Amino acid sequence: MPVGQDYYQVLGLARGASGDEIKSAYRKLARQYHPDVNPDNPEAEERFKEISEAYSVLSDPEKRQRYDAFGPAGVNGGGGGGFSRQYGGGGAGGDAFDTLFDLFFEAAGGRGGGTAAQPRGGLDGQDLRTDIYLSLEEVMTGVERTVEVMRQAPCETCDGSGAKPGTIAETCSKCRGMGQVRQTQSTFLGSFSSVRPCPNCHGEGTVIPHPCPDCNGSGRQRKKEEMTVEIPAGVESGMQIRLAGDGDAGARGGRDGDLYLVLHVRPHERFERRGADLICEWELTFPQAALGTTAEIPTFGETVSHKIPPGTQNGTPFTLKGHGLPKLQGRGTGDLHIVTKIVTPTHLGEEQRQLYELLARVESGEMARENGKAPEREAEHLGLFDRIKDFLSGG
Repeated sequence: MPVGQDYYQVLGLARGASGDEIKSAYRKLARQYHPDVNPDNPEAEERFKEISEAYSVLSDPEKRQRYDAFGPAGVNGGGGGGFSRQYGGGGAGGDAFDTLFDLFFEAAGGRGGGTAAQPRGGLDGQDLRTDIYLSLEEVMTGVERTVEVMRQAPCETCDGSGAKPGTIAETCSKCRGMGQVRQTQSTFLGSFSSVRPCPNCHGEGTVIPHPCPDCNGSGRQRKKEEMTVEIPAGVESGMQIRLAGDGDAGARGGRDGDLYLVLHVRPHERFERRGADLICEWELTFPQAALGTTAEIPTFGETVSHKIPPGTQNGTPFTLKGHGLPKLQGRGTGDLHIVTKIVTPTHLGEEQRQLYELLARVESGEMARENGKAPEREAEHLGLFDRIKDFLSGG
């Protein structure tokens, strides 16, 4: 191969070509330039060596990766090894020759004789995607949404036929409506016949002599359409709803594509979601945590009451059964988990400050000593708030 020649250019491909595209390009060029198809033609033989060398590198994922990173220097030391006519030969021979050997039998329909290729038929429509964003409230109840989609719809002027109104598609004169043509070629293995889609009608069997002026013969027009979809309760982010046939319309008998609705659930300001369960943080003051209280927790459409027992510590979890989100397909309901958070006040009024200072003195035993009482005895007979009451009354 000439120095600096690009393997992708040799096969007529872009650098992002897939493995199937590489194989297809090689087969096409190999049939065209094989020495047995072009006897006594040194230029064809040299071209065949180049495409075989390119295929041997690009068809091997490891070699292709090295080539993409370092160029020809990354494979075979930068030099091509030529093409061997022997099975499994060196250079580009091995895999390339096997592929070439296979493609001749494929063209003949296998070793047992030829089989006709099927016509390509109409053009299938593309699948489409649109994203839908939901609130947690909508996940709780389920929701009906109207979505707008830009899609290829059947042309209203020609009713999807692609032909100008008053005219019709005509039978292809090259393939006589078969959508395929037979081609015979001689190779070193003998003469083989292959059947391919007709290049004149592209395998459809018909041509449109007078295309529709509004869709230029495609039979489709880009159009904005609205559709309504029911989204069930309990869905999660990343789930998809498939609407069969609501993607791009197929052309001239092709299959309509599908529309995929991809769901996203927005974060909630109060609840964290874990599957069908909900988690929320519930703030308590020091007195509420020490004395106990009733938490009135607003959920979706209702308020749930739950008793917080005296002596509750920071981070204590409580579970409210059946107050989470509904599970898909009616398989029950998740739970609501509340986690306590004891809040330290940052701004105290004068009265609050006096009470907290009083509390600190009682807890340290300072007050008892001031009143001439033993802290140990006082602790036995008086509760904390009894001691505060005793102090305030001058006892």
